[in-house]
Amino acid sequence: MAHKITLIPGDGVGPELTEATKRCIDATGIKIDWELKYAGTDVLDKYGTPLPDEVIDSIRANKVAIKGPIITPVGKGFRSVNVRMRKMLDLYACLRPCKSYKGVRSRYENIDLVIVRENTEDLYAGIEFDIKEKVTKDVIKHIQKWSGSKIKQDSAISIKPISVSGTERIVDFAFKYAVANGRRKVTSVHKANIMKATDGLFLEVSREVAKKYEGKVEFEDRIVDNMCMQLVQKPELYDVIVLPNLYGDIISDLCAGLVGGLGVAPGANIGDDMALFEPTHGSAPKYKGKNKVNPSAMILSGVMMLRHISEKAAADSLEKAIAAVIAKGDSVTYDLKENRDDPSAVGTSQMADAIISEMAR
Repeated sequence: MAHKITLIPGDGVGPELTEATKRCIDATGIKIDWELKYAGTDVLDKYGTPLPDEVIDSIRANKVAIKGPIITPVGKGFRSVNVRMRKMLDLYACLRPCKSYKGVRSRYENIDLVIVRENTEDLYAGIEFDIKEKVTKDVIKHIQKWSGSKIKQDSAISIKPISVSGTERIVDFAFKYAVANGRRKVTSVHKANIMKATDGLFLEVSREVAKKYEGKVEFEDRIVDNMCMQLVQKPELYDVIVLPNLYGDIISDLCAGLVGGLGVAPGANIGDDMALFEPTHGSAPKYKGKNKVNPSAMILSGVMMLRHISEKAAADSLEKAIAAVIAKGDSVTYDLKENRDDPSAVGTSQMADAIISEMAR
């Protein structure tokens, strides 16, 4: 019986990457009934929103989806489609593996880190009061009254909620992932030395959850700024790293840098009964339609999806083929060449062709 999966091309370079990924997944021989749905800037005029209801309905029905990147405007325009999808579907765990592949230029070797980022709370919850809104003055007034802290009247305000229940489930997810995948340690990252209420709660709950896994998985905690330094100096000391939303976003990009960049950084957003897979990088609209961008991150997201739907052999075969193509270095995109101006670099589609050929060997 075929797996029914929602396929969302996204915008910018998303459709090119999505097509390359679909072809590679289909080449594994796994039967998939793809349900094509559209979101992003390309559907704004048609639907009046970058996230039509039918997209969410499809994911809820199929339980599994994979999407290309979707643009998030900076400072204005609609809020992030990605953040909205995660909140609407309660995809509370953002899973971002960062793994070294031979042939990818990096200062480091043998990196194998897994970032587990809380997806629904923290500053990314989007509870903000704009400087232009009249209610912001009232918010400032009440905060000053309740806390005794002085806030400048020309401030914008963001609220940072971190809950016991939200923290319990993300830390438990990290430990369950560690146990299921034979990982040795979970590190909880915070700023509890300064943000004693919110990050202090995250740390306290992390420690309580860790007690359930004593003897199975090692546990430790790190302050986020120190964690950044530690990852650059001695990343080999770390394994599974669990963080609140904002720190998770930043640290996952740092770890992607350790393995050569966002071009090889896959991702998944997972809830209790639904999962959405996507590359970590953005939609790079300046490269739209140029058949230029590295498809590895999205295809590796497809590998994660195959493992999620219990198609381990297909996932292993596809990941092995990606690694082999990158290691050979002949049929790779410009960013994977030693010299980015190398005329032998191939396009997005051609790199997918090489991966498919490698699987057929």
